[in-house]
Amino acid sequence: MKKVAIFGLPLAFFLLAAVFLMRGLYSNPAERDSTLIGQPLPPFQLVDVMDEAIQYRNDALTGEVNLINVWGTWCQTCAVELPFLTQLKDQGVNVVGLYHELDSDPAFGVKSVDVIRTEITEMLKTLGNPYRFNMLDEGRRYSLDLGVTGAPETFLIDKSGKVRLHHIGDLNQRVWQSKFARLYSELESE
Repeated sequence: MKKVAIFGLPLAFFLLAAVFLMRGLYSNPAERDSTLIGQPLPPFQLVDVMDEAIQYRNDALTGEVNLINVWGTWCQTCAVELPFLTQLKDQGVNVVGLYHELDSDPAFGVKSVDVIRTEITEMLKTLGNPYRFNMLDEGRRYSLDLGVTGAPETFLIDKSGKVRLHHIGDLNQRVWQSKFARLYSELESE
């Protein structure tokens, strides 16, 4: 009996660890389920990225279908997706920016809001500005409420302010057609 325990327990532990690691190896991190699907957006009160006198609350995202795009000037993938998001805006899709600043964290260096605004202005002038408005998530507190792990991430919000879809990674033509387009059209016609 002791021989079974001596050899069996390590073997069982090894097999469990192998299954766990194999599952992680073959999983797609962009296909993580959000706990917010079907739930109202968490409450927020965020300032406009260019004018702190302008504040946005949840009611700014009701009455119309919206995309919330989490982005930052430091994010190379965000730069790649901006032209496509601008095309969506030109087609009548409401895109709202949630600016996710990495450099306001002392661990990454500190950047003033004026420097952030300059970088945003330059980037949007060069790559296109898809945003109906752009909220500043200084300290990334609201991003944490949304379960954001990085940028870019995009949320599809229905007319009542509920999260209907969450996508991790860039939003491009393929992703739009396979994940967003049909649901966006359905929500628009409701």
